[in-house]
Amino acid sequence: MPGEVELLRDLVAIPSVSGEEAEAAVFIEETARRWGLDVTRDAHGIRVELRGGNVRPTIALVSHLDVVPPGSGWTRDPFVPVIQGSSLYGRGSGDAKASVVAMLYAAKDLADSGGMDAGRLLLLFGFGEETKNTTMGAAVEAAGDIDAAVIGEPTGLDFAIAQRGLMMVDLLAQGDQRHAGYASSDGEFTNAAIVLARDLLKLDVLFAGRSHPLLGRATATPTMLESGVGRNVTPPVARAVLDVRSTPDWTHEELAEELRRSLTSDVIVTSRRLVPCETPANSRLLATAAQLRPDAKHFGSPTCSDWVFFRERDALKCGPGTSRRSHTADEYVDLPEVTAARTFYADLVRAYLAGH
Repeated sequence: MPGEVELLRDLVAIPSVSGEEAEAAVFIEETARRWGLDVTRDAHGIRVELRGGNVRPTIALVSHLDVVPPGSGWTRDPFVPVIQGSSLYGRGSGDAKASVVAMLYAAKDLADSGGMDAGRLLLLFGFGEETKNTTMGAAVEAAGDIDAAVIGEPTGLDFAIAQRGLMMVDLLAQGDQRHAGYASSDGEFTNAAIVLARDLLKLDVLFAGRSHPLLGRATATPTMLESGVGRNVTPPVARAVLDVRSTPDWTHEELAEELRRSLTSDVIVTSRRLVPCETPANSRLLATAAQLRPDAKHFGSPTCSDWVFFRERDALKCGPGTSRRSHTADEYVDLPEVTAARTFYADLVRAYLAGH
């Protein structure tokens, strides 16, 4: 069994739901230390460092150790990994432990071959990425200068060169509380539910003025509705939660202002930290990656990730697996992609640092 497959099997067997990553982190630390790699484990995650003749440039391979809860619908134990044919089943197999394992083995392969002549490789494996409590921001601050980064998420080893952001918004419509029997004959009267409903119908045509070449236009999707005092009472307040998926064409401040300009309801932004990301037009990282995988597709990713902490750097998202299987029952990853990722990551680091 290839080493990366065996390591992935062992890592998937360690439950690491967000907030409970300690055992998996110790396992990765002990594995890296056994291989002779320079590894640090702290409250922010795992950091592995491999240096050449100097510390510039620095390229980071980035992923996360936490997984989402198993949920329902599984036909097997989610934390008893099973290999069937060329696939490995288990929670986190693709999102994103396959990337973690391939990146760790890439560092080992580089070290075993004598390392790099120049530059620095960092592996950063964070905690809590699947929640609002991700530690990657703190890990990046502690890591020193980083020039380029590959975010290890399931992309089928294609290159995500743009990524949607996420802004969460509450719409709050105000109205008058009345007995429902008098609602139509009570003179000046506002039903908060009607105000909110009219605003929701406007969402489909908002943000149509700008369209990103890879991601399309920004969207605002209602995901939760709340209203009502009783079945015969008109609601004084109606509330909707909006999931706003942004693109690099808009700042979150611009999106919020467009909502306020177009809607009657009060617009309350509850989260704006997950801004959209885009690989620079003159990216040397992407040019190097494309030379190594010329058939890889370049696409825009609808899902958020820790890329947000590298948005000012030369970065892209690439890893084994597909995000279509992320968070699903009977999650699995295709093992040939894990092996290919191990080779690709090592070759990319070597070529990027050599070409500086």
